[in-house]
Amino acid sequence: SSDEKEKSSSMEEEEDDKEESKKDSLEQQVRKNIQHSVQNVTSGRQEVEKLVGDLISVFQEWLSNSSFPVPQPAIGVDSAFEGWRPCGHDAVYCLLVPLKPPCGHSFHPELGTVGDAPEKHRVRVKLQCTCLMDTGAEDMLCLVHQACEAIERNKSSCLLSYLCTSHYLDAEKTARWFQNLMDLGWRNVPHSRHYSMRMLPSRRSCKLELTSASGTLFVEVIFGVQQGDSDIFLSSQAPETIVSPDSMMWAESYAVAEAKYFSLVARRALHDSVHLKCLQLCASTLEGTVLSSYVLKTVGMHVLNMIPMTSWTRAVLAIQLQDIICYLRSCLEKKRLDHFIVGNKSLPKDIILPPAIREAKPFNLFQCLVQDPEAYAKALCEFEGL
Repeated sequence: SSDEKEKSSSMEEEEDDKEESKKDSLEQQVRKNIQHSVQNVTSGRQEVEKLVGDLISVFQEWLSNSSFPVPQPAIGVDSAFEGWRPCGHDAVYCLLVPLKPPCGHSFHPELGTVGDAPEKHRVRVKLQCTCLMDTGAEDMLCLVHQACEAIERNKSSCLLSYLCTSHYLDAEKTARWFQNLMDLGWRNVPHSRHYSMRMLPSRRSCKLELTSASGTLFVEVIFGVQQGDSDIFLSSQAPETIVSPDSMMWAESYAVAEAKYFSLVARRALHDSVHLKCLQLCASTLEGTVLSSYVLKTVGMHVLNMIPMTSWTRAVLAIQLQDIICYLRSCLEKKRLDHFIVGNKSLPKDIILPPAIREAKPFNLFQCLVQDPEAYAKALCEFEGL
């Protein structure tokens, strides 16, 4: 009887050892996959930054004395640049290119209240008097004071004629203009000879497929108009929830502020910090559910803001994963997930927000679940199934 007990105990220990071995093997494989993914994305990110940066320099040289907007240095946003892109998917390198109005023009964002539907956000283009500016051209009137017939003769250089609809910057016209620039500028960038470039269909952005001997890179360039000197932009990228957006609609974008937050976090993180690995694992797990990657990113930023960066070590990776999942569960149960940027009083001071956004009441990203019981039930079911 005692021999049987010892035999049974020995078998149980063997099973436990096998199970532990499987867990260790799985953890090692996960870490290996993540490390490989991070290395690939980092290499791709550097290539994209170099290519797009060179193209922007060419465009700035071409447009500096024109009546068209001048593209400013591109800002990498979203998961591929923030470092947590879900595993197993082709990276899309998304960059926001701020547009600076040409001399004699100004951009005036016309906004609804914070959290309003994007249809209420537009960019009005106004002419400015430059008669008193030293332009180097004597006896030349500015656009405001040119006679009507002179403006008619000079339409080829007028921003209002080509990129606007009813004095509002048109996102679709701007996208077509930038796509043409990209076609013309591509052959002027020496580094581009290593790639075959194909323009992909897009009404409100510039999507590229860049193929080289080492693989394919997918790039999306969106356009933005900065709100004052803040990290908030009006973006040409329309929300997925809007099927046929008005071409004059520009959505309020917090992408640059969020990318800046991840950059600030990286400065405080330990060299072996696992905060991005945790986000990447969770994002990969949530793929294909009604809970979007932006929901997971928002949850992750809230948790990062609560837990000291010294706590995000490999030794407690499982605990930090659990923290993220538990926070998401709590938000689902309450049907409330506050936007991370809007109205967040605990943001680092380096993130510059317009007063209206800093003082606003945070809006609920789960409001759609409050209004749609079926969607809420599905979200809960999919979450529990994970």
